[in-house]
Amino acid sequence: MHRQEYVHRLIDAYRKTPGTTGSAHRQDRRFAEQLYEQQVPLTVAENALLLASARRLLRPDDAPPLDAIRSLHYFRAVIDEVMKSTTSEEYFLYLRRKLAEIQKTKIER
Repeated sequence: MHRQEYVHRLIDAYRKTPGTTGSAHRQDRRFAEQLYEQQVPLTVAENALLLASARRLLRPDDAPPLDAIRSLHYFRAVIDEVMKSTTSEEYFLYLRRKLAEIQKTKIER
């Protein structure tokens, strides 16, 4: 995958990630380019977005609300964690289904 496609796909995934502001800035694009240069697989970065989002959304109902994520840099530690992880792809599929259920429930309310 070429740099431009990688950056475009990662920024698109970031913008669609629950808990973000839905917008990306120049520094987000630069960070995505750095991840490309560091040869971070796109699936690793996408799974990190998913994992961090799940952690935020699956908090107790009485937990105080969290501010929106305003930068792709927020996910750096989780990207590193997923890079080192041996977590199966099935777990990330499970998280995707779980988040889809949560989003559907929020829309129905």
